[in-house]
Amino acid sequence: MFYKIKTLGLIGLSANEITVEVDINSGLFAFNIVGLAGKSVQESKERVYSAIRNSGFEMPMKRITVNLSPADITKNSSSFDLPIAVAILKATNQINIDIKDTVIWGDLSLEGKALHSRGALAITDAAKKLGYNRIILPQINAKEAGIVSGIEIFGIPKLTDTNNISEFCYSARIAENHKVNNIKDLDEDYDFAYVKGQQNLKRAFEIASAGGHNILLNGVPGSGKTFISRCMTGILPDMEMNEIIEVTKIYSIAGLLNENSVITKRPFRSPHHTSSHVALIGGGSIPKPGEITLAHRGVLFLDEFNEFEPRALESLRQPLEDKVVHISRASAVMEYPSNFMLIGAMNPCRCGFFGDSNKECICTPYDLEKFKRKMSGPILDRIDLQIFVKKVTKNDLINDSKGEPSKMIRKRVINARKIQLDRISAIKKPDVFNNSDLNHLQIKAFVNLSPKAKTLVSKVIDSLDLSARGYFRILKLSRTIADLEGSDSVKENHIAEAVSYRLLS
Repeated sequence: MFYKIKTLGLIGLSANEITVEVDINSGLFAFNIVGLAGKSVQESKERVYSAIRNSGFEMPMKRITVNLSPADITKNSSSFDLPIAVAILKATNQINIDIKDTVIWGDLSLEGKALHSRGALAITDAAKKLGYNRIILPQINAKEAGIVSGIEIFGIPKLTDTNNISEFCYSARIAENHKVNNIKDLDEDYDFAYVKGQQNLKRAFEIASAGGHNILLNGVPGSGKTFISRCMTGILPDMEMNEIIEVTKIYSIAGLLNENSVITKRPFRSPHHTSSHVALIGGGSIPKPGEITLAHRGVLFLDEFNEFEPRALESLRQPLEDKVVHISRASAVMEYPSNFMLIGAMNPCRCGFFGDSNKECICTPYDLEKFKRKMSGPILDRIDLQIFVKKVTKNDLINDSKGEPSKMIRKRVINARKIQLDRISAIKKPDVFNNSDLNHLQIKAFVNLSPKAKTLVSKVIDSLDLSARGYFRILKLSRTIADLEGSDSVKENHIAEAVSYRLLS
């Protein structure tokens, strides 16, 4: 008796098509799984055996061989349980189910229940792209998978329900009821209205939000760096549907997605400064997404920026530039997206008061130089806005009046983003959403410098000894400032403001 079923196996955020082949022959009972199956897949033998028997089916007491093809790809997931069990039951004619153009995927308990599995959204999206018409998975994953349109979704509670899957079609109900609510619920505790003074800092955050730029805050303790950073997500625009799917995929694969939930708000990740480079970048013996991937399409806030270990900071170079991170292991090479906005916050020296007009710095010149050397030039070169944050003045601090609320700033940010999306739509690049995503060719096409702006840029390159990267980042930042102003061309004042934000480096 022979039968085969299609399933999918995850490698990073992508999925490979896997054929589950079951061959049952006469002989002493044996249950073998071949095809470069990892430990979690080998353990499927015990789960599948118990699930079949405890579901009221008969486990064939013969020689059973399961092959997971192609055999040159390592499989390390318990989500092969359901397709293996269904293949055995189909081979022995115990269930009647049509599996044409169907992917079967999911975990099983010993009693035959279909358990929650990581990566349901990524699997469903991959199945649709590969041309499958439907997917059968655990009922508990059905709502998550239902974000993907154009494919039938059958969510079964237990193994016995494979005989009547038509009762568990969730596609229509999800399409009707599972509309993603993409209206921004602002956090009332973190609103720009509560930021005292710091007008130049508010302006910098508005520009950063409008263009998706990285920002570094260098200032004395208690100047509001952390608070205003946490206000950032309140002025960012809502995520587009493809962004929601991207981010939800990541959290599903990382096992951080609550049951039946969808990520509709931009992530804000704030790892502690003792975090290792693996925690930031991702990896491990079984690679998982790191903080930079969990912050995809959102904000990565690194407080005490220069207190992170040098290896961790230097590992940010490639993701900041390429918007992806590659993790190489002996079994596979994984690519995780990492298109995030970086906010770094740090003190100017060890005591924290270098540059403060009211309190004297007690650090020695040696201490200052040692502290400064913690920041490498290549990292600073990748940060578009670098702001020195002064202490809040007494008058601003005791003033009871509120500043401009986040809702008002967000309107200007959304308008600027719309200008960028309209401009970008001409090049038909689905991974480009704002000015910070532009490459050098797109910058050349979209950044139209006025004659005076060209003259100023030429002087700036000489006086600041800009690298090519620094030059292009100033152009992108200037384009964002011009978009906030509604200007088609980049003018002299836009260049001047952009340059003023890079003087720390």
